[in-house]
Amino acid sequence: MIFLVLALLLVSGPVPASELPRFLAGVEPQALFPGADRIAKPEGDPPVAPAFHGDEQLGFVFLTSDYVNTTGYSGKPIHQLVAIDLKGVIRQVLLVEHHEPIVLIGIPEKRIKAVLNDYKSLDIGKLVRGEIENQKVDVVSGATVTVMVIDDTILRSAIKVARAHHLGGLKPEPEHTGPTAVINAGAGTVEDWPALLADGSVQKLRLTLEQVNQAFAAAGDPLAIKRPEKGPPDEVFIKLYAAVVSIPAIGRSLLGEAEYKNLTQRLKPGQQAILLAGDGRYSFKGSGYVRGGIFDRFQLMQGDASIRFHDFQHKRLRHIAAVGAPDIKDVDLFLVPPDQGFDPALPWKLQLLVGRATGPRKKAFQTFDLTYSPPQKYLSFIEPEKPAGLLAWFDADAPGAPLWMKMWVTKLTEVVVLLVALAVLTLIFFFQDWLVKRPRLTDRVRIGFLLFTLFGIGWYANAQLSVVNILAVFNALVSGFDWSYFLMEPLIFILWGSVAASLLFWGRGAYCGWLCPFGALQELLNRLAKLVKIPQLPLPWGLHERLWPLKYLIFLVLFGFSLHSLGIAERLAEVEPFKTAIILKFVRDWPFVLFAVAVLVPGLFIERFYCRYLCPLGAALAIPGRLRMFEWLKRYKECGAPCQRCANECMVQAIHPEGNINVNECLYCLHCQVVYSDDHACPVLIQKRLKRERQSSVSMERKSGVALRVEEIRRKAKADAEVVITSD
Repeated sequence: MIFLVLALLLVSGPVPASELPRFLAGVEPQALFPGADRIAKPEGDPPVAPAFHGDEQLGFVFLTSDYVNTTGYSGKPIHQLVAIDLKGVIRQVLLVEHHEPIVLIGIPEKRIKAVLNDYKSLDIGKLVRGEIENQKVDVVSGATVTVMVIDDTILRSAIKVARAHHLGGLKPEPEHTGPTAVINAGAGTVEDWPALLADGSVQKLRLTLEQVNQAFAAAGDPLAIKRPEKGPPDEVFIKLYAAVVSIPAIGRSLLGEAEYKNLTQRLKPGQQAILLAGDGRYSFKGSGYVRGGIFDRFQLMQGDASIRFHDFQHKRLRHIAAVGAPDIKDVDLFLVPPDQGFDPALPWKLQLLVGRATGPRKKAFQTFDLTYSPPQKYLSFIEPEKPAGLLAWFDADAPGAPLWMKMWVTKLTEVVVLLVALAVLTLIFFFQDWLVKRPRLTDRVRIGFLLFTLFGIGWYANAQLSVVNILAVFNALVSGFDWSYFLMEPLIFILWGSVAASLLFWGRGAYCGWLCPFGALQELLNRLAKLVKIPQLPLPWGLHERLWPLKYLIFLVLFGFSLHSLGIAERLAEVEPFKTAIILKFVRDWPFVLFAVAVLVPGLFIERFYCRYLCPLGAALAIPGRLRMFEWLKRYKECGAPCQRCANECMVQAIHPEGNINVNECLYCLHCQVVYSDDHACPVLIQKRLKRERQSSVSMERKSGVALRVEEIRRKAKADAEVVITSD
């Protein structure tokens, strides 16, 4: 594993040529682009393949991986063919190749393909301009990373193609070369409501019934025209106000000092907040957020990004604190998700969606825009600077920031918790000599850490390492390596880094014994089995020794198949029940659940049964684990000859009868070190303790004998003195 990590840092594979021709060769034109009878040779860089019906060009076909990084959890690209017509409308999306393990062996692929159907007829031009509702990805439970990659790559690559070829009225965005506007946190003062309206700190949209009816009439839907809003034409349909309250002066003015202080405590670094206030016949909030948690009547648009808000990003306010503000029915605070890249120094617009029933189950919709530009007095302008070296990578809000960077920002809390846990485990190992002298504390620390591993790392964070990760790395090194895939899951990345370091110090035991959620599940179940008096069955040494190689054979078979076909190897890797028991939490088809249970049941009688004999990941870690540089587990020369206590009590029988510890099998539970340090448990220390006690007893006896003789002499001298006195 150490060599793999070094390869991650040192190897830079060649940039592969586009695979668009290969995928086009395997798909019929009609299946790819409805109405097409031929797909022409790809052209351009990145390439697109024109689609034709006779001599008429219908649009283009492109491969998402040619335009954006589509590397998924497996470390391999998720290849999708996208057909887009000359109007910028997506006509078809095909998932043509992927190696996502959770999809290959956990989630039915049809569920992923069903997500792709939602992109058909999506007008990219209208999406970018905000003329239609934002495309909302339907995340498939258990395949979050995969679906996020798919959604992100389809939209970003389609926008790039549409801009490059002027589809849907889009044009390439000009590069920004001048000074950059940023919010000056110290600018401005608390102002009253009229002043905020006058300088643009608060901007508004006012619609009357007449304006709304005219908009529906202009759209030409006869059913919508027949159902106008009834009332006086000049009656207010909605009066909508908007402001960026994360700009300090605006926030203090509209929220008041106390509420603004509460807001700043809730905001994460770089996160922004807006205030919306509305009055009139129509509510900008609607009731969708009550039913489904999403505010479906408005969205925030900035550049190519569109943002919808959920109920957990919302707070209802009683009033606007600014002096002179009117009494408005709806006053609400919304937190913009920090990973959306919203820039308060740039213009944006709020798109209001107004629906009108045209039948029992049908509606017509019109959109109205409230545009917002931050007042110049709150802005400062800085000249662009090019970040030096690798530091430029860590700006998740930068334009074009890779998806993996956003994943790290999203999971920052989990990352910090895991790093703290790894630091605690490191302290346990470095100060094990102090810890093992306290058997009860050692046992409690171990149980507590195993519970954290199972419930925190495993069932909550789904950070279960797998032999599939190793196979994918080897395959990537052969076929062209892009190490950014390794960063897609921050917790997996950190765990593999810790594994690489721990192999140098402690071998495989640091991960297998302490950080593997499935291993923790086995050990905790076995402890419960012992509590209810389930008998334990230690295997004879001869049989146990011959069962050890099974996991190495399993790993070699998987590795061999991965050289031929990673997909086949990933399916065979189902010999690991990790995905069923940890990732999917036993919510899976019954054959997989039955296999996982069948693996766990023997562990009730034979501690860590799967770890001992079947785990290919443990075998893969044990091989480089032989290269460890230190011997931390102490032994006496009497261990094994004649003493066998540690060997008999080792939970995985990793101690040979002759006394030496097999680091390939040791899970570093520290029990042998507890025995090693206990002069009431270790026979060697017991003998030394008894010898000390005997020596102390003899010494005491000698001291006691001398004291008796002295006392006898004193008594005799006293008696002689009394005789002399009497005789006198």
